[in-house]
Amino acid sequence: MTVTTFFWFDSQAEEAATRYAEIVPNSRVVEVTRHPDGSAFIVAVELDGQSYTLMNGGPGHPLTDAVSVQLIVDTQAEVDRLWDALVEGGQPGPCGWLTDRYGLSWQVAPAALAKMMGADPAKTAAVATALRSMSKIDLQTLQDAYDQA
Repeated sequence: MTVTTFFWFDSQAEEAATRYAEIVPNSRVVEVTRHPDGSAFIVAVELDGQSYTLMNGGPGHPLTDAVSVQLIVDTQAEVDRLWDALVEGGQPGPCGWLTDRYGLSWQVAPAALAKMMGADPAKTAAVATALRSMSKIDLQTLQDAYDQA
């Protein structure tokens, strides 16, 4: 059995897969299945070892923020680099979410966030309050909220 996440794009699947593979370390476009005219139909991509399938299916099934790709990273520099690259041409959202230029939603979050949110209730509440005030996550602000609670 193989489990993969499948995304329906209007017509930008190959462009999106190539861009994602350039942005996310240890990633690559695996395979492109083409229509007889040479345009991409199905694009297989691995993002840091995770398999995704992108399809050019035409309009009628837009991507929504009900599904997102989550990137958990170790440093603020990684948050900044990934966030800035993915949000370019897209839209920032709350709490580390963004929608890229193709309409796909992403979460870019530091690994430390999960640890801070699993702490005692007062610290969790302080971190959650700080998080709700952000678009791109600022790890130092979250750490300050955690330490001061």
